[in-house]
Amino acid sequence: MTGKRAKGKYRTFRIAGVGVVGAGVIAGTLAAAGAFAGQGDEKAPARTLNAQSIVCPSVEGLPAIPPEAQDEVTRNLGLLDKQLAEANSRLARSQGEGGPDFVQNAILGPLEGKRTAALNRIETAIGRVAEKPEGLERFAPCALKGENGADAGEGDEEAGGESGAGAGAGSAPTVDCPDVASRLPSDVPPGARGQVDRELAALAREIGDANDRLARSRGEGGPNFIDNAILGPLGNKRKAVIDRIEIAFKREGSAPPAGLDELAECRLNG
Repeated sequence: MTGKRAKGKYRTFRIAGVGVVGAGVIAGTLAAAGAFAGQGDEKAPARTLNAQSIVCPSVEGLPAIPPEAQDEVTRNLGLLDKQLAEANSRLARSQGEGGPDFVQNAILGPLEGKRTAALNRIETAIGRVAEKPEGLERFAPCALKGENGADAGEGDEEAGGESGAGAGAGSAPTVDCPDVASRLPSDVPPGARGQVDRELAALAREIGDANDRLARSRGEGGPNFIDNAILGPLGNKRKAVIDRIEIAFKREGSAPPAGLDELAECRLNG
């Protein structure tokens, strides 16, 4: 009896001991987690203080928009907002990446190319049915706001002026492609209009992608790298898009505009 009672007490003490050790481990884990949480809280405000954002000029001075152009103009104005949001998201994700010119070459430069394409489409949409506005490209360049960047006023001034555009162009090359939209007739067949608009948007995306690749690949390859790896593939993609535009016309029994194939090839600005 005595031996059994002793063994029972031993088991009780051993279980209790394990419970104490387990509680200690849990308490230590919680304390460590609290310490890390505290460190994270201390770093979070610092990161917020160092945050940068991109500011772009508002598109001003548009004439009265004809009803026939309203939908396309509205879509492209909305696209400008979407492009800015995507650029700011990329900026937030890429903190600490690249060298001193990373933001200009990988984010601001491509953003300017995309905005230029959208602004050109706005000009073309209005020009099909009324006097075409000129010079909207001055609203394309954007600037950095925040620590080591421009404030909101400086960003808008630089983006809207010639000096801002020159700074963007000097930092990284961009592609220069012929404008397909301006070569299309104002009376695109109604049955082809939807596809034509989608293909024009694809052309703009391809220009943006090529500018992004140019910014990321500075210094890569030999003397023919840009022609072989960027301009050549871009020309092939544009040729495929232009072919689809011509097919959309033909499906509706209309002859596509002559000479569209000549607009596939691009070159470098500057």
